[in-house]
Amino acid sequence: MDSSEPSPSGDPDDRPAVPAQRSDQDAYLRVHDLRVRFDTEDGVVRAVDGVSFAVERGRTLGIVGESGSGKSVTSLAILGLHDPKRTTITGEISVGGRQVVGLPDEEVRRLRGRDMAMIFQDPLSALHPYYTVGRQIAEAYRVHHPKANRREARQRAVDMLDRVGIPQPARRFDQYPHEFSGGMRQRAMIAMSLVNDPALLIADEPTTALDVTVQAQILDLLADLQAEFHSAIILITHDLGVVGQVADDVLVMYGGRAVERGSVEQVLRAPQHPYTWGLLSSVPSLHGDADADLLPIPGNPPSLINLPPGCAFHPRCRYADRAGSRSRTEVPELRAAGADGHLVACHLSAEERAAFYAEDVASVGVAR
Repeated sequence: MDSSEPSPSGDPDDRPAVPAQRSDQDAYLRVHDLRVRFDTEDGVVRAVDGVSFAVERGRTLGIVGESGSGKSVTSLAILGLHDPKRTTITGEISVGGRQVVGLPDEEVRRLRGRDMAMIFQDPLSALHPYYTVGRQIAEAYRVHHPKANRREARQRAVDMLDRVGIPQPARRFDQYPHEFSGGMRQRAMIAMSLVNDPALLIADEPTTALDVTVQAQILDLLADLQAEFHSAIILITHDLGVVGQVADDVLVMYGGRAVERGSVEQVLRAPQHPYTWGLLSSVPSLHGDADADLLPIPGNPPSLINLPPGCAFHPRCRYADRAGSRSRTEVPELRAAGADGHLVACHLSAEERAAFYAEDVASVGVAR
C-alpha cells in the first residue's frame, strides 16, 4: 500500500492511490486488495473487487452500502465461510498477524470462534431449533477448550448469558431459541460469539428487525463488551444512524468496491463521494426541517456480473457528466481526499466535490 504523503494541491489526480492509514501496520485485522469471485451459470460474479482496510483492537469499523455492495461477502471471506468449490478469493487477510487466505480449512476453523467470531443477521436462523440455547453456547466453548468438561462449559455459558444481560441465565440455559424474544436471541448470539474471548468480532446487521429500544440496548451492549474484551469490531449495516452512534471509522462500498474510507467524523460530516451523499440525503435528519423532502438515489445497484465500465456509480450519479468521459471509461482509485486518512474513489476534483455536495445539502434543506 502506498504510504507517500498526499499532494497539497487538492486535485485527486495529483494524489497517490490508497495511502496507508496510521493504523494499518499495527491493526489486528488487515485486508489488502481482497477480491472474491463466484462462478455461476450466468457468468462470474465479482462480489468484492480490490477492497483494503484495517481495524485495530478497541476500534469499530462500520461498513455501509446498499444490498449487493459486497459488505457481507467481505466479512464471510475474513471468516473463511465461502464454499471453496465455487469461490475464488485472492488478496491478503491478516488476523493477528496470520494470513488467512490460503490456509487449510482446519486451521481456519481453529481461528474461527477463538480469534474471530461473527454475530449473524438473523439469530433465529443461526441458532439450531432442536438444541437449547445454553447447549449451543457451551458447545462453541468446548470446541476450542477440549479439556473443559460439561460442567465447566455449562458454567461458562451461564456466565456469558448473564454478561450479555439475559435475566435468570441458569434457567434460560435450558430453554430453546423459540422461547427467547428477538432481542434475547440476539443477546444469546452475542454471548456465543464472545464465549471464547475473540479479538475480532464481526456483527452483520445485528439490530435488524429489532424495535428502537432493543436496538439501542444491543448497541450499548456491544460498546460495553468491546470495552471489556478490547475487541476489534466490524459493524455491517444499512443504518447510517447506527454507524454515527458506535463506529470509529467508516468504509462505504458500492458494486463490490470501496468508494470512500475515513473516520466517522470525516465521512458523515464531510462526505466526499456522490454515493455517500446519496446515502445521507435519503435518511431523515433529526436536526432539519420535518417537511423537507428526502433525496433518494435514482436507479438501482449494478449487476455484479455486468458492472458498468468506468465508475460503477456513474449511471446513477447526477454529476457523472461533469467528470467527462473518464467516468464511463476509467475505474477511479481510492485517493487522499485532503484530510488525514480520508480516501475517496471519484473522478471529480476536490473543488467540484465541495460545490456539488453543497448543492445536495441545499436540495434537501438540512444541515447534515
